[in-house]
Amino acid sequence: MIHSSPTPLGLKKSFGFGDRLGLAGPGHISSLKDFGFVPILAQQSIRELTRTGRSEYEVMEAARSAVRSENYQGPWGADADHLQTFADVDRMSRAGYTFFTIDPSAYVNDAAAAAPADELYSIFQGLLENGKMADEDLYSRYAGHTVELSSSDLIRFREEELMRAVLKYGAAVEFTVRMARRIREMNPDREVEIEMSVDETDYPTSPLEHLFIGLELRRQNVQLVSLAPRFPGAFEKGIDFVGDLKTFEGHYRVHAAIADYCGPYKLSIHSGSDKFSVYPVIGRISGEALHVKTAGTSYLEALRVVCRRNIPLFREILSFSLDRFETDRATYHISTQLRDIPRQVSDADLEKAFLDQVPGRQLLHVTFGSVLTDALPDGSRRFKDKVLDLLRKYDSDYREVLNIHFTKHLSKLTEEL
Repeated sequence: MIHSSPTPLGLKKSFGFGDRLGLAGPGHISSLKDFGFVPILAQQSIRELTRTGRSEYEVMEAARSAVRSENYQGPWGADADHLQTFADVDRMSRAGYTFFTIDPSAYVNDAAAAAPADELYSIFQGLLENGKMADEDLYSRYAGHTVELSSSDLIRFREEELMRAVLKYGAAVEFTVRMARRIREMNPDREVEIEMSVDETDYPTSPLEHLFIGLELRRQNVQLVSLAPRFPGAFEKGIDFVGDLKTFEGHYRVHAAIADYCGPYKLSIHSGSDKFSVYPVIGRISGEALHVKTAGTSYLEALRVVCRRNIPLFREILSFSLDRFETDRATYHISTQLRDIPRQVSDADLEKAFLDQVPGRQLLHVTFGSVLTDALPDGSRRFKDKVLDLLRKYDSDYREVLNIHFTKHLSKLTEEL
């Protein structure tokens, strides 16, 4: 039976296929095969909607169209990603989304990670007095407690670490609780799922900080389906993991045990595109309790088709992207600098230089919004309409590159080390 509308996916391992152009769904579905993942086929943040010039309804209809065209018989989800206001919640609820990702990053106090120990308590008191933190008992509720996890790790809420956790995430937890209540209010007769994301912060989420978040949300009856911590190492856009794999694995194992203890809920891997080196670790440790989120990598595969079929158009996009890079990179955590991007590249080497190597991929990734919304004096879109026309003409090419690309993702996630 074809599921014409999205449904909650529960604790089954799931994979989010972001589609910034609305034509990637068939390729996404064809890659699922026998890997055991259930898909989120409609996934878009408010930021992405703005940068692509699409509506939440267009994103949903593109997913439904792919389900129909592929005769896809399984359940699928719809992710209202990175929600930061009640208006965001209301907007995506009205459009029928089933998976709500709360983004409290504006309330995360990263400075707490570096504050001197002797100043922590006075900072906390100042937040209480200024009304920026409502719960006076937040610290005393956990001070001195010890939790034993299924991984055999013991986490003790020692004074300094706990105070840093409260200062860093206390307001973010309060915001998440308010947003979760709004989600429930807006969906009184529908089953929906809630994710919390704290991955877009300057410092990694420590196990103690994750445990603090998880326990507080459970205490306040916020049932999560998944949580996205900020892991050690770098999860930059469009490229593989950068960091020490053993350090990542050690932290990831403890985070998975905390998710099991506080929920259970799934660990969510944001900026999950192309993180091939850590996928086997993630898949082995998490098992079913896993959600991976991708987005920009499908756009890059669309540009791969453009590069193969219309080099002049691809070069136009490259030139424009180079002009936009310094401005557009400001909202992304990436390491590429303008000086790293090659300039004199032959037609034969374009695909390798800009779609298979780090600087070129990150150039094209972070400038997607500018490329897709740039307009000519007559109001027509300078690049987007040409790209869409080309992808429709060569739809089998786009389906093929997506199938290859995401089969690699999903096979690595189910690969035993």
